[in-house]
Amino acid sequence: MPAPAVAHGTPPPAAEQPKPLHDPDPYSTPPYGEPGPWAPAPPVQHPAATPAHGVPMSTPPAAPEAVAGLGAPPAAPAATPAHGVPISTPPAAPEAVAGLGAPPASPAATPAHGVPISTPPAAPEAVAGLGAPPASPAATPAHGVPMSASPVAPEAVAGLGAPPASPGPAPAPQDAPAAGPWARYDPWAAPAAVAPLQQADPVEEDLKRRRGRRRRALVGGALVIALVSGVGGGVVGVQLERNGGIGAVELPQAGVEAPDRDPDSVAGIAAQALPSVVTLHVSGGGKAGTGTGFVLDDRGHILTNDHVVEPAGKNGDITVTFHSGDTAEATVVGRDSGYDLAVVRVKGVRGLTPLPLGNSDNVQVGDPVVAIGAPFDLAGTVTSGIISARERPITAGGENGDGSDVSYVDALQTDAPINPGNSGGPLLDGKGRVVGINSAIRSADGGLDPEGGQSGSIGLGFAIPINQGKRVAEELIEHGKATHPVIGITLDMEYGGDGARVAAEGSDGGPPVSTGGPGAKAGIRPGDVITEVDGRPVHSGEELIVKTRAHRPGDRLELTLERNGEERTVSLVLGSSDGD
Repeated sequence: MPAPAVAHGTPPPAAEQPKPLHDPDPYSTPPYGEPGPWAPAPPVQHPAATPAHGVPMSTPPAAPEAVAGLGAPPAAPAATPAHGVPISTPPAAPEAVAGLGAPPASPAATPAHGVPISTPPAAPEAVAGLGAPPASPAATPAHGVPMSASPVAPEAVAGLGAPPASPGPAPAPQDAPAAGPWARYDPWAAPAAVAPLQQADPVEEDLKRRRGRRRRALVGGALVIALVSGVGGGVVGVQLERNGGIGAVELPQAGVEAPDRDPDSVAGIAAQALPSVVTLHVSGGGKAGTGTGFVLDDRGHILTNDHVVEPAGKNGDITVTFHSGDTAEATVVGRDSGYDLAVVRVKGVRGLTPLPLGNSDNVQVGDPVVAIGAPFDLAGTVTSGIISARERPITAGGENGDGSDVSYVDALQTDAPINPGNSGGPLLDGKGRVVGINSAIRSADGGLDPEGGQSGSIGLGFAIPINQGKRVAEELIEHGKATHPVIGITLDMEYGGDGARVAAEGSDGGPPVSTGGPGAKAGIRPGDVITEVDGRPVHSGEELIVKTRAHRPGDRLELTLERNGEERTVSLVLGSSDGD
């Protein structure tokens, strides 16, 4: 019966030593150094858990198989103690005592530096002689922690053979040295169980960082949404523009209405008057111009301004264009530069509709009026406004320099737009009747000109009252010329005082007061200042002429005059003179 294994884990003697496969390593480097590859392979070691530093580890008891004599497993290599710490030898396993062979000893845990390691007791299998199983590797204690020896396992005592000892804590330090150079080294041993990593406590995030991340996330999301929306909207817009929208575009529109308008409205007045308004194109003597006129009767007589037909002279051409587009040649019947009126006639034209004439004495400031003409040769232009003033004395013309072409008009003022080309056109009242003949405008440069200096309207238009125009037109049609009412005096046009002063000398070398004339009969003398006509103030010589020409020859006037600081009133009957 084989001898029982000792409690210190010494393997039984081998029957025959194996032949080395290699030459001995002169450097003694395991596994090829001492004792060399020919040595028996060391038992598989199972490392034990390593305790924390400063914690003592107890030696596990000997396995019972060794006590029972079933063979002791090979002894576990002793744990490596800390420097200066004695290692206690564990007691023999029961299997070694029983003679069954000791199992291999577990490798001892490595203690911390300075910590004694106690030797575990022998396993029971070693006591029983059944052979000791290899000892479990002991856990390595922390530095400075003593390790106690493990008690002998009961299997070793029973002799049934000791299984390998389970890993346990490192044995207590003892004085016996480790068994052989392989006691602490096992290249074939299974790796020791690694304790799971301990998760550190989560660190509370900084509140500002979390808010910052949340804010960045929100801003990023908003930017993404805006980008997607913009791209989508652009794509949709391009498609709608290229394809004309989802469907055909159909805008709301009013239905067809009757063209009739109230006869007293601007549209109604224009509809009635336009067929009787014509456009005149005049040329001759290297000059040309455009103006407006309106039909006076069914015989083809048309009334217009004298400055409109003046370029034609005696041999010029005048072409009349009707609203229908028909044209006809016209000739001058009569003209008067003092009144700035002229009459032309077209022949061979039938179906003419004359415009009805109103009464300019009935016109009041604020009454609505409509002006029709061809401003800048735009035929059939209709504008509207009101009567801004009455009896506005104006003078126009005077290009000849001798005053023969100056016209004196006691005009109606209107804000209806009148522009160059409107001259000679009708100014209609609210019932479509002619109350004036558009003649002049005040231009922006301050001048008063029949054509406004080609500058356009600024809302200051002037028209010859139709009462005066009717009388002059009748005389031009009947006699080819018009008569002018006269007082029979010569005025001092250089006088700067208030009123109209009778000149000291006549213009042609004759007396300033015509002998036997209306003024001489009334007792007017040179140097008298006329301040009123029929009770209305007169502020200048031009204004006295305007007031006088507003009457017919034979009309009676009452004049207020000053002589040597005294005021007196005289009455006279207007005389007549040719327009020449």
